[in-house]
Amino acid sequence: MKRRSLLKSGALVLLLGAQHLARGATIVAVRVWPAPDYSRVTIESDRELKAKQFFIGSPPRLAVDIEGIDLNPALKELVAKVAANDPNIAGIRVAQNTPGVVRLVVDLKQAISPQVFTLAPVAAYQHRLVFDLYPTQVRDPLEALITERLKDSGPAKPAADPLGELITQQNQKPGAKGDGGDSKVASTKPANAPQSIATAPATTGANGLNGTKKPSEAKVATDAPDKTDRLIIVAIDPGHGGEDPGAIGPGGTREKDVVLRLAHRLRDRINASSINGNTMRAYLTRDADFFVPLHVRVQKAQHVQADLFISIHADAFFTPRPQGASIFALSQGGASSTAARWMAAKENKADLIGGLNVKVKDAQVKRALFDMSTTAQINDSLKLGGAMLGEIGRVGKLHKGKVEQASFAVLKAPDIPSVLVEAAFISNPEEEAKLNSDDYQEQLASALMRGIEGYFSKNPPLARNRSV
Repeated sequence: MKRRSLLKSGALVLLLGAQHLARGATIVAVRVWPAPDYSRVTIESDRELKAKQFFIGSPPRLAVDIEGIDLNPALKELVAKVAANDPNIAGIRVAQNTPGVVRLVVDLKQAISPQVFTLAPVAAYQHRLVFDLYPTQVRDPLEALITERLKDSGPAKPAADPLGELITQQNQKPGAKGDGGDSKVASTKPANAPQSIATAPATTGANGLNGTKKPSEAKVATDAPDKTDRLIIVAIDPGHGGEDPGAIGPGGTREKDVVLRLAHRLRDRINASSINGNTMRAYLTRDADFFVPLHVRVQKAQHVQADLFISIHADAFFTPRPQGASIFALSQGGASSTAARWMAAKENKADLIGGLNVKVKDAQVKRALFDMSTTAQINDSLKLGGAMLGEIGRVGKLHKGKVEQASFAVLKAPDIPSVLVEAAFISNPEEEAKLNSDDYQEQLASALMRGIEGYFSKNPPLARNRSV
């Protein structure tokens, strides 16, 4: 009888404990990631949280009811984490709506398209409840590059619609579109001006936009100058970002931070340069600390019609011994080495760590771009990688003296020569210190710039459909 009573009381304790746990999920951390592309709010907890969302249009705000939890100090921290310069979030309010339900209201600065989803534990993260707030009105990044170029080139000739005359529709290869719309190119000439260079029929080549033929194959007008007159765009992709810190050095240096600083230095050099009189412009896939999915990085480069794509990372390994910079290109077959295969597998996990919403309906359609790589794109990528590797070897050690190849998801733009640069082994204490050194970053950025110029000296950018 006594034992039966103990068992009953034990069962009651277990039942009460389960109910308490259901309402007592522990909040591990709260984070806010502001960015022009979108703003993200993350609530990390020791067990999965369930939420219901309500969007109110006027004034714009998102209400989220989080179930199975009571208001606590950790959730209240969200209020103070909103930055005044957040382009999308004006403020956050939290309150106990009903017992066991906390209501979180995100006041917005503009109309947004919200995505609310959960992420299972991965890497150093436990369960995450994520709110991604995408603005419905986004400025076209290509138009921004064109506007910036016009400012630098002086007053434009009067026109009824100056920007309209500078943008023309670009014919694209089947399946090579960016964000689902027609791409645009800039022209420095009126619509009725004669072309200086005639574009050849499309091929599978990757040098220049849309696979136009190599210079030796293109038909050039008799009065054509020795150079094109168009905007050359180099897409720079600082790896990781936001929820994904990348590799972390023994001294606590985060990969996402050092590669962003290096990308800024390379951007400044590109924007101050020209190729055969053609203005150059850098386009960063992320210009701040926020997460960008791998397929979106590819799409961004395609949308601005980039001539090159350079993804910047800082290598890591299990031991602190490996050192030196590496450059990778895509491989349609097997990896060039076991290390290259391991590196590609590690980098391709960025979506899991950064927090990709796999429930988005068109995610699989976007990922279809990854199956469209071409032999010509890979060949041009190897040329670009070789030119850059030679210059990097002049300022630091190389891990290997040749361009490696593996199936990196971020390099699979079918029409853009693309390389992934591992600037150094952040897991090596000496190289971690170098990555934090302004002097070494300056040297490395200059080396990368010389590599870009060396590539274009042997593979000049071709004219687009109209001079740009």
